Amino acid sequence: MHQIAIYPGTFDPVTYGHIDLVKRAREIFSEVIVAVAHNPYKKPLFSVKERVEMLSKVVVDFEGVTVCDFDNLVVDFAAKRKAKVLIRGMRMVSDFEYEFQMALTNRKIAPNIETIFLMPQESYSYLSSKLLKEAASLGADLSAFVPGFVEKELKLKLREALRTQK
Repeated sequence: MHQIAIYPGTFDPVTYGHIDLVKRAREIFSEVIVAVAHNPYKKPLFSVKERVEMLSKVVVDFEGVTVCDFDNLVVDFAAKRKAKVLIRGMRMVSDFEYEFQMALTNRKIAPNIETIFLMPQESYSYLSSKLLKEAASLGADLSAFVPGFVEKELKLKLREALRTQK
């Protein structure tokens, strides 16, 4: 049976933890759509287009995985794509309350769409895009956390942001 899952997120930027979850989801579902949220409330560093491009480059060889963006309710996006499952990453206990609240809200809005929580590999469980942006701004080597081209783009973007603040 062909099962489609949506893995939504901001992915600002994509990390090895995100990539791990895409691989795990693909082992369970025949198709995984990585959906990049516009979400201006999070004030992303990268544009939607840049995030989609980075993710597309990362998953180019992943069979059954596509990347696109969305700017509406994730459950509406899922219904439009005929997906019955949302994938959410659960890194630490601190993620639980927010993710649980969001899953219950989505269930109330769209009872036919389930949320499944996946845990990343232990070596990625502490990664967050926010933490990596802070580390990058201080010159840290991020090669253990993100693909090389993502690290390069992140450091470039942070330098540009610093220049415009001056």
